[in-house]
Amino acid sequence: MSDWAVILGSSSGFGEATARELASKGINIYGIHLDRRSAKERIDELITDLKSEGVQVVFKNMSATDEDKRHRVIEELKSFGDIRVKILMHSLAFGALKPVIGESPAQSLSQKQIEMTLDVMASSIIYWSQDLYYAGLLKKGSQIFGMTSSGGHCQWKAYGAVSAAKAALESYSRQLAFEFSEFGIASNTLQAGVTDTAALRKIPENEKMIELAESMNPGKRLTQTKDVAKIIGLLGLAEETWLTGNTIRVDGGEDISG
Repeated sequence: MSDWAVILGSSSGFGEATARELASKGINIYGIHLDRRSAKERIDELITDLKSEGVQVVFKNMSATDEDKRHRVIEELKSFGDIRVKILMHSLAFGALKPVIGESPAQSLSQKQIEMTLDVMASSIIYWSQDLYYAGLLKKGSQIFGMTSSGGHCQWKAYGAVSAAKAALESYSRQLAFEFSEFGIASNTLQAGVTDTAALRKIPENEKMIELAESMNPGKRLTQTKDVAKIIGLLGLAEETWLTGNTIRVDGGEDISG
């Protein structure tokens, strides 16, 4: 049986760093990402780097919330033979960044934007987990990781929809842990500290977030994507799944320093 990692949001940030870490440890990578054509060269270089580790690599440029495409991905995974999805990583960072109460209705979060953000950044972890399990790909020893942040319990301007999605992701992860525990499948969320990624740079007043984190973090630096990747490599490759249902801080002590 060969082990694979399915990484939702694999082309940059935490997803990219985790793909690199896991490939270096001999785990095959199936990456889902959604990027414009201008990113193709960079992503092709990433794929080449991953394959240089001697593992199989498949990347699909698609929406992780497209039900038909998700089913096609799972059928392809099944065609690989006797495999296990050892790690399912949910690292999707695509949501509406608007205030709940803006200067006008047009500048405020709409119902459609709220529902989209929840679907992409939270609910999709359920759909992927369900389909992978019923396809026989999530098995004893599999680990599910969702990427959350302190935004799940703290508020920031224009972060309301994403904050709600992070809180929902944590709740979904606990529910998966509860229902999967008897099958030896673990589910946890990782709460990264402020990390200077492309996703962070889209948040209004991100410079203030970075400055505040740098001043507060007892580790005297921002969290880096490789910090999270190393934790997934450590926990996710273990066969022990009794550590489940947690939100684990990977932030150098940032969140407890406020």
